[in-house]
Amino acid sequence: MLELVQPQWLWLWLLVAGWTLLAWRGAQGEDAGSVLNHPALPLELASRLPQGRRGPVALRGLALGLMVLALAQPREVGDWITPPPEGRDMVLLVDTSRTMSIRDFHQDGREVERLTVLKDTLAHLIDERAGDRFGVIVFGSEVATLTPPTVDRAHAIAQIERLQVGMAGPDTALGDALGMALKQVRTRHLRPAIILVSDGADNNAGSLTPAEALAVAHEAGVAIHTLQFGGDPYAAGRAARIDRDPQPDLSELARLTGGRHFAIGSADDAARVIRAIDQLEPTLSRPAQQRLVHEWYWALLALAAAALIGARWLSSRQAT
Repeated sequence: MLELVQPQWLWLWLLVAGWTLLAWRGAQGEDAGSVLNHPALPLELASRLPQGRRGPVALRGLALGLMVLALAQPREVGDWITPPPEGRDMVLLVDTSRTMSIRDFHQDGREVERLTVLKDTLAHLIDERAGDRFGVIVFGSEVATLTPPTVDRAHAIAQIERLQVGMAGPDTALGDALGMALKQVRTRHLRPAIILVSDGADNNAGSLTPAEALAVAHEAGVAIHTLQFGGDPYAAGRAARIDRDPQPDLSELARLTGGRHFAIGSADDAARVIRAIDQLEPTLSRPAQQRLVHEWYWALLALAAAALIGARWLSSRQAT
């Protein structure tokens, strides 16, 4: 749809038309008076005398008319521009302890490590959620931030691809990892969320207990969604640990913070979890307030400049 933003400038066309008419008539008079009648002037030379001053006048009038139209700011208004969705801070808290090397998943007909399926799941989750700010933290015996929350999804996926079993140590400092994640998320219009990915092994390292981190998360209003990969965290022969001070397991961490717990035993379960998280933590769609606009004043000014150059060229040619 074409429209004029400042149509009141079109009144100047009357002045342009008046000037063009007067200049046209003046050019006619100059043309009539330019014929030299002298008996000594050869007829061939008289026919080569400059004739017609109206061409430059017409081009200058056209240029002025185009400039007036450019002042009216013609433009083409297109479709509404849908703004990107507003997301939330989401920290992916990934367990890289030695139990994540257990090969109890099947992918493309072969046995693969838990960490392999974990990478694919988180990469798809990041890729499908535009607008969110993703952070990646790994934990084992130690806790390390691979990237703080960022809108650069390609960078976050690249950090997920870097994950290796044991890169942060063989044990599980779950409490410290939760504490680190809670420091990095920020509350905006939408509440932040932590996606804790582990195999369910007990917290056996670090200085902060999961119960202490849980209290902080509950007070801050941060939801913790837990993804448990594999069913038996001791399937690699690791001895079970008797804890005299029992801590909340993954399902309790999710329930007490308003999150959800998911048990992932296959690649199909991983795809289901991605859809469920999309529903639990939707992005905020904002209404369109601007439309796609193509301005055309520059084309009119370019044509006006070409017309003025043409008028100048005709005038110089007639003067020679």
